[in-house]
Amino acid sequence: MPQGDKSKYTDKQKRQAEHIEEGYEKSGVSKEEAEARAWATVNKNDGGGELPGGSGRKKSGK
Repeated sequence: MPQGDKSKYTDKQKRQAEHIEEGYEKSGVSKEEAEARAWATVNKNDGGGELPGGSGRKKSGK
């Protein structure tokens, strides 16, 4: 089961995760696994939560 506080994510990131999760569920993945994969995908694409204090990594200034 996915852990962590999702309050640090933007509304857009939450919508993306929901959409990705639905796609996995249509493919026959369990609800729990689909949710975990969806949030992992959002984190991979965006680097985690974008709000102050989020779980994302700092991006280099290069």
